[in-house]
Amino acid sequence: MRIYFRLLLMVSLIFSQNGLDISEMIQNRKVPKDVSNIINMTLINSKGKKRTNKMISKSKDRNKKQIMWFLEPKGDKGVAFLKIEKQDKDDQMKMWLPAFKKVRRISSKKKGDSFMGSDLSYEDLSNRDVKNNNFIKLFDEIIDDKEYFVLETKPKKELNSFYSKHISWVDKDNMTILKEESYDKKGELKKKKSFKYEYINSYFIATSITVEDVQKEHITKVFMSDISVDNDLPESLFHERSLRRFPTY
Repeated sequence: MRIYFRLLLMVSLIFSQNGLDISEMIQNRKVPKDVSNIINMTLINSKGKKRTNKMISKSKDRNKKQIMWFLEPKGDKGVAFLKIEKQDKDDQMKMWLPAFKKVRRISSKKKGDSFMGSDLSYEDLSNRDVKNNNFIKLFDEIIDDKEYFVLETKPKKELNSFYSKHISWVDKDNMTILKEESYDKKGELKKKKSFKYEYINSYFIATSITVEDVQKEHITKVFMSDISVDNDLPESLFHERSLRRFPTY
């Protein structure tokens, strides 16, 4: 009888979730302390022409701290990127440009710009926290026999977002995002994103992300490989001086 009531309680909680509850469940889902991987990012224009970037990525604290070093193509080798998300301040983003021997700070006014020519903007690289967004559960949907929350996220005015809203399909079983639509300030569809995951060391880790800019007819495909988790990456790694230190994976 106790088991029955527990199951009944769990079911009632799932069906009574509001948008804020779902967003908190996403942010609190089980993730590694840190992740290291190789990223291959392929850019495809409207004519089908492709260009691929390869980089080393290391992140921690739910991806709130991330550093990347570019390996390929040859012209971009040595370029490095650092992101540190701040709770009550603008996120800190910096790019090391070895050809100019200088670090370029990416201001909040530039967060709508493309990241290395891709369909990901600098804003897309940051998490969406509860404080700076409003969340609304739109409805539930079944896709391929799996149940999903459909969640609308609207950035608050003070965030100065380049988007008006995002609509995400959230897996009820593990709180990962299957796909997402992002809308521009005019309310028109700007980007479509889809995600694939693998179960690695008891975590659901994103291994593939496809981003389509429907307005520019441009696609970016991101593939993660050589994934390693919970390596106790030091805090000192996520510092401007690390941008100049090309790592060995």
